[in-house]
This record gives sequence, C-alpha cells and structure tokens, in this order.
Amino acid sequence: MAGSAPRANHRVRRWLRVIHRDAGYLAVGLTLVYAVSGVAVNHVADWNPSRVIERVERPLDLGDVRTDDALVDAVGAALGIDTPPARTFRATADRLLLFWDGMTVEADLARGMATIETVRDRPVLRQVNLLHLNEPKGWWTLVADLYAVVLAFLALSGMFLLRGRQGLAGRGKWLVGAGLALPLIALLLLRGGP
Repeated sequence: MAGSAPRANHRVRRWLRVIHRDAGYLAVGLTLVYAVSGVAVNHVADWNPSRVIERVERPLDLGDVRTDDALVDAVGAALGIDTPPARTFRATADRLLLFWDGMTVEADLARGMATIETVRDRPVLRQVNLLHLNEPKGWWTLVADLYAVVLAFLALSGMFLLRGRQGLAGRGKWLVGAGLALPLIALLLLRGGP
C-alpha cells in the first residue's frame, strides 16, 4: 500500500506534463499575437502602433475662384486628385477641409498651402492589435477568455512539473515570489495615480 501513493503521484505528474505540453503548444500562436501587439501598444505614446500617418505640405495655386464648389475642384486639381472628396468643411473663410478615404487635405487659402494627411494601416500589426484589444468582440471574446484560462493553467501547472531544488520547494518559490511581487509593487507605486 505504501508504494501506491508515489505511483499515483507519478501518474498525476505524467498527465500534468502531457497536458501542460499540449496546452503550451496550443497557446504558441496566441502568445505571439499578444506579445507582439503588447509591445506595440505599450508604446502608443511614441507612435501609432496600428496606422502610419504622414503629413506633407504643398503649395496651392488656385487662381481666382469664387464659389465653394469651384474652390473644392481647384484644390483637388492643384494637388492632382481627380476624385471628388467624400466630404468638405469650410472651417473659416481661409481654411477648407476636404476628406477622402484615408486622406485629409487642409487648405490654408491665406497662405496658399495645403497640408495633406494620409493614413494607412500598418500591415499585420493593425490586425494583431485588433485581436489584442478585442475589437472583433463576439466569438473572439470567447477565444481570448479561453486563452486566459490556458495561460493560468500553464502558470499553475508549471509550478508542479519539477521536484526538489529545481521545483517549487527549491528555487521555484523565489521565482514565483519575484513574479508576484512585480505587479504588487507596481500597484503600490500607482496608488497615488499614474
């Protein structure tokens, strides 16, 4: 009877290793998505992780234009844009805004200058960030929740895979303690506000 407990313990550890391994393989793709996007989104103050925004100034030679419609046509022609804007807005007598899909033109009529702003998605990063921020909602929320459960399982089961000095009873307890201390320290430091 004394030998059955170690045998059962060995069996549990073996199954834990198998499930931990397979859950880890299953989580690889999502982990890479969340890791890449996480680094990108963490630096949102430094750059736009989802879109490339470019601004260019160009001179405008509009001639003598009297109506707003003629002004809109003249700005487009001066910039070599042959499609009419989706929307226009006359902000002031000297400032006209024209909007196309992915492009905005601000015409400063007093200065005779146009500021052209183009916006385009960053390939791959835009889509990865959408997933990370759960913008698709619906079924993707279920996937993200299941992924969180798998990560929790990997974290907890990983603590019990090794025994002795390499396991939780040895150096593992110090590493787990350090990993738990980091968010606690951050929360204490942020108590006064960011």
